[in-house]
Amino acid sequence: MAVAHIVLVGAALLLTFFSSLEAGDVGVCYGMQGSDLMQPLDVVKLLKNNRIGMVRLYDANARALNALAKSGIKVGVSLPNENLADAAGDPSYARQWVQSKLQAHLPDTLINSVAVGNEVFHQVTGSTSLLLPAMKNIHSALVSVGLADTIKVITPIAMDALKVSFPPSAGAFKDELADTVMRPMIHFLRQTGSYLTFNIYPYFAYKQNPDLIDLNYVLFLPNSGQRDTGNGLMYYNMFDAMTDAVFHAVEKLSSSAQHTQGRKMLQADDDFLLEMKTQESGLPHPPKHKKGALQHEDSAGCISCQKSVEAATTENAKTYNNNLISKVLRGTGTPYKPNARISVYIFSLFNENLKTGGDEEEKYFGLFYPDGTPVYKVDFVNPGPPPGPAPNSWCTAKPEVGDKRLQAALDFACGSGADCAAIQPGKSCYQPNTLVAHASYAFNSYYQRMGRATGTCDFEGAGSVVYNQPATCAGNGASWCVAKPEAGDSRLQAALDFACGHGADCSAIQAGGRCFDPNTKLAHASYAFNDYYKLNGRSDESCYFNDCGTVVHQQPSGKFGNCVL
Repeated sequence: MAVAHIVLVGAALLLTFFSSLEAGDVGVCYGMQGSDLMQPLDVVKLLKNNRIGMVRLYDANARALNALAKSGIKVGVSLPNENLADAAGDPSYARQWVQSKLQAHLPDTLINSVAVGNEVFHQVTGSTSLLLPAMKNIHSALVSVGLADTIKVITPIAMDALKVSFPPSAGAFKDELADTVMRPMIHFLRQTGSYLTFNIYPYFAYKQNPDLIDLNYVLFLPNSGQRDTGNGLMYYNMFDAMTDAVFHAVEKLSSSAQHTQGRKMLQADDDFLLEMKTQESGLPHPPKHKKGALQHEDSAGCISCQKSVEAATTENAKTYNNNLISKVLRGTGTPYKPNARISVYIFSLFNENLKTGGDEEEKYFGLFYPDGTPVYKVDFVNPGPPPGPAPNSWCTAKPEVGDKRLQAALDFACGSGADCAAIQPGKSCYQPNTLVAHASYAFNSYYQRMGRATGTCDFEGAGSVVYNQPATCAGNGASWCVAKPEAGDSRLQAALDFACGHGADCSAIQAGGRCFDPNTKLAHASYAFNDYYKLNGRSDESCYFNDCGTVVHQQPSGKFGNCVL
C-alpha cells in the first residue's frame, strides 16, 4: 500500500471491455500485520458470511491458503518485494517457489494470480530492474508445471508511475519508466494473456490537495464535476479520472510503439487492453476508541485535525467503499471507457495495528476489527443507489435478447409515449440504422418521460439502466452539428455565409457577441452550423454544408471558449 502519491490517482480494480456493460466483482485485501487477528478458518467464514468472492494475500501464507481450500473463493497470492532478487536471478528459485507455495495448494484452493512485488517503483526503487526478470521467471515456472493458463503473473503499480494524471487524457508514464520498463512489461503481459494492475487511492490525492479538490468528488457524492480539457469529458468522481489516466498512459505507449523485426510490440487495439486490474482502494477511519476524524501528529509533534485529514472519518470510509462497490456491481464503466468492466479489491479486510512505516492511518483501513466485528456496514451483494453527480441514468437496449424482442419493445415504447421522431429516416438519430440503436433511443425517451421510475427500463428484460451517459445518439437523443477542421478556412467561410444567410442566428458570433471568442473560422462556423441544424429539425442533411459539417452526439467543448453550443 502506498501512502504518498505525487499524482492525483488511487484503488484496486479490474477493467475488462465488452460490447455491452457487465457488472464487476468485488474482493478484499487480506493483510495479516495485526495482533489478535481472527484465525484463517474463521476469516474464511467471515468472507463467506459477507459473500465476498475474491481475496488478495500479500504473500503465499500456507495457513490462509489451506483455510481457503474448497471455499470457492478466488485467491490472489504475492511474491513479496524482499524475494524479487532471488526470483529474478535464479530460475530454480522461481520453480521451487511456485511448486511449494502454489502447486501444493491446487486444485482445492482457487489461486488465479501471482503478484510479483508490490509497488516496486514506489517502495523499492532500487529493484526496478529486477521486476520484469522476476515476473518472467515466475511465469516460466508456471509454464513448467502447466499452470500458466489459470494463474496469471501481475505486479501492482502505484499511481506515481505516471508523470501526469490530470486531466485524464494527458495521462502518461514517467520518462524513466515508459520505454525501459513499462513498454517491455506490457509486451510481456500481453504475450502471457495477463493484465496491468494499479493501486488507486483518491483519498491520498485529496489529502495532498484538500483546498483544490472537492471531498464529494472523492466520495462519489454529488458535485459540480471536473471537465477534461483535452477531450471534453466530464468526471464526477476521482476514481474514474484516475482509472482513465491509466488507460490514456497505456494508449500513448501503444501509439508510439517501436517496430521490432517488422512487428509492433504494442498495438492500441490489442486484446491486452481488454483487461486491467488495480489491486487496492479504500479510505481510513478513526481507531475504535476515538470519535470524529482520524488524528495525525504533524512534523512538530502536535496533533492536527485539519481539512487534509478530516476526510478520514468512519462515515466517509463507509460512503467511499459502499459507493465504489455500487459502481462496480452496477457495471458503469468510466467516461473514457464506458464499456469497461471494473472489479475491485477493497483495502483492507482488517485494521492492522502492527503495520510500520508511513502514517498512523495505514493501520485503520479495515472493514472489520480484528475480532470480526464490522467497523461499518458494507454490502457486497446488493448495492445501494448509484454513486455519481445526481440520480442521472439512461436506459439502453440489450443486444443479446434478439431482434424479435427488441422490435416488440421498440413498438411498445413508441406507442406508449416515447418521442420516436428522431429515429425516423432522415432525422438526426436515424443513423446508425440498427434495431439496437433505435430501441435504445426509444427506451431512453420512455424512461426519461416516466421520471426514471423503477421498472420503466425493463421492457420485459430487453432494457438496461446505465449510469454513464452513452456516447451515441441512440443512448441520449442529443446531437450537435460542428465544422470539420480539415475543410479549410475558404470552404468554411462559404458554408458559414450560407448558414447565416439561410436562417441561422449569427448575432452571437459578431464582434462583441458572447460567442465571438475564440475568433476562428472553425468556432464561428460550428456555431452557425449548429444553429441552422437545430432550426431544420436536426436532420442529417441540414448538417452537410458541402461536406464541411458533421453530426456529433457528445456536447462539443474545449475549443469554443465559454460558448456552449
